[in-house]
Amino acid sequence: MVVLGIDPGSCTTGFGVVRTQRGRLHLIEGGCVRTSSSDPMGERLLKIHEGLSAAFDRHPEVTAVAIEAIFKHKSSESALRLGQARGVALLVAVQHGFEPVAYNPGTVKRTVGAHGRADKHAIGRIVSMLLGETPEGPHDVADALAIAITHINHIRNGAAA
Repeated sequence: MVVLGIDPGSCTTGFGVVRTQRGRLHLIEGGCVRTSSSDPMGERLLKIHEGLSAAFDRHPEVTAVAIEAIFKHKSSESALRLGQARGVALLVAVQHGFEPVAYNPGTVKRTVGAHGRADKHAIGRIVSMLLGETPEGPHDVADALAIAITHINHIRNGAAA
């Protein structure tokens, strides 16, 4: 199984491709699509679309897609921006033949072995231990890899969302 995990964001959208083979997890690729907050939102969404499409094109071996679920935000404006980026990520996945499975942050943290209040540094360390290597890039990459690992674990346990 090869899973592409997506951590959507309007400034940084992380993605990670993880393969499971003989019960072991292997990092295939981790990366992100960065946009500038000074660019118009339409241009930012187009860049996210192009970046995620390129990731799908580089990895035709992907068999499933997992994405972070919507969660509460203090600001309705930031929730809207996140929702727009998430919508683009969902669109790209569907364009490539996948119906993404969504996992909320708490489920991701518990599945990879962190506690509910674990910060991004803790998630990054755990992902590095699980994969046997440290992914390059911002925390959004480790978060996307954690989402992919969560899906793999839920499939193994027969509990996919």
